[in-house]
Amino acid sequence: MASSQVEVGECISAVNENVTASLDFAFKTAMSAATELDNVTGRKDAEPALLSGQEAWINYRDTHCDYVGVTYGGGSGTGIAVISCKIELGRSRVAELMMFAE
Repeated sequence: MASSQVEVGECISAVNENVTASLDFAFKTAMSAATELDNVTGRKDAEPALLSGQEAWINYRDTHCDYVGVTYGGGSGTGIAVISCKIELGRSRVAELMMFAE
């Protein structure tokens, strides 16, 4: 059990790395499905739509989590709050992307 902010920060950073790896995998998997869809339909709609959606999501995540950090008033828990926010949103995004990867 973590007992200091340093230990919590180290732990949460490791979790964030895992979520980032999961996001990368989910995006690549969804992109593969989008490519297949474009090939089957003879269109080029799915790949650019997914890419645009992912870019918008990253912008939302970063902006929203920055706001979460601001609510801590610059206190010592700010960094942990921002990373926790990114973890929570990242986990949700992985689930969303995997729905389209089937």
